[in-house]
Amino acid sequence: IVQSDEPDETGAREIADVAAICTANHAGTVYTTEDPLEGEAFVAARRMAIPAVEQMGTLLLGDVGVPLPQLGELVRGIAGISEARNVPIAVIAHAADGNTHPLIVYDAADTEQKARAYVAIGEVLDLALALGGTITGEHGVGRLKKPWLPQYLGEDAAKLNQKIKTALDPDNILNPGAVFESPPTPDRSAPWKTTG
Repeated sequence: IVQSDEPDETGAREIADVAAICTANHAGTVYTTEDPLEGEAFVAARRMAIPAVEQMGTLLLGDVGVPLPQLGELVRGIAGISEARNVPIAVIAHAADGNTHPLIVYDAADTEQKARAYVAIGEVLDLALALGGTITGEHGVGRLKKPWLPQYLGEDAAKLNQKIKTALDPDNILNPGAVFESPPTPDRSAPWKTTG
């Protein structure tokens, strides 16, 4: 779905150019509208993409971003990972900024398929980093992407972020263990000492 925020003829020309590019690149269907209600219906349909994919099984919802020139390589690479690991991966994207949502589908009752899904998400993260991208476009690091954080940030930045987290949350009550390892527990009787 492509929307132009330009007014009147400028927006119409921009959309015509986008439609021509899509057609030239073998898009199956290209449909344009100037009706705001119809446009909103397309946006609403886009919002239903994740729930629709979720009907296929359990999701590992990732989000990786790459520089725009690398977007095609990322999508092709994800297709290869999907095939190699034998797990479906749908890709929904905010393509204008290189931010994508690879949705890895697996059967939670199938331990082998679940294992392949987790290997696949790691390979998607590795691919994004190899293409000069990021392991998170908007959803954060959490527990799933935690092993890739030092590689992405670098050791110095990771240590600095840990120090900031510890300074703001000395008792480690704010989402403990989500992004950083739990720090040693401070000894409150002697604030300069730690245990653990």
